[in-house]
Amino acid sequence: MTNDELYVSVDVETSGPIPGEYSLLSIGACLVAQPATSIYLELQPDSPKHDPEALAVSGLTLEKLEREGLAPREAMHKFDQWLKSSCTTGQKVVFVGLNAPFDWSFVNFYFHKYLETNPFGFTAIDMKAYFMGAYGCTWKETKSSQMTVTLKPRSAPSHNALDDARFQAELFALMLAERGKR
Repeated sequence: MTNDELYVSVDVETSGPIPGEYSLLSIGACLVAQPATSIYLELQPDSPKHDPEALAVSGLTLEKLEREGLAPREAMHKFDQWLKSSCTTGQKVVFVGLNAPFDWSFVNFYFHKYLETNPFGFTAIDMKAYFMGAYGCTWKETKSSQMTVTLKPRSAPSHNALDDARFQAELFALMLAERGKR
């Protein structure tokens, strides 16, 4: 890890498989180096379309989020402000995710739709790809359960976006520490 990069573990829960048609329901993010420095946001759905299985996994309901969630623009503004307050001058925020293509696609879409810019830019670190390269394994061996066997984190995923972001942060920190030993 270099001082000019700030690794941010991000996890999301959604109402379905693709942004634009389905809603971003919650965002959890934390600093990889300091997982206690975190943010958790629940958003009002911006589409009624949903996959019942996606909602069952997260335990979130569209009705509750409609009443209690933040408007998407407000949520993305809070996320942007948290990122800015977490960075020192000149640092580049780097999105880190377990299956980053999925999570990043929703975060990128929402940042552009509601704030017209994405503070992460157009890239992300996918932990599955990183693990595959670092450990010389096959793609099917990049499941979080396999990473857990190899890296032995203390935490576990729960399908709460913040809990999962912290779990991912721990896994990525362990990968970085292992890289330093090689």
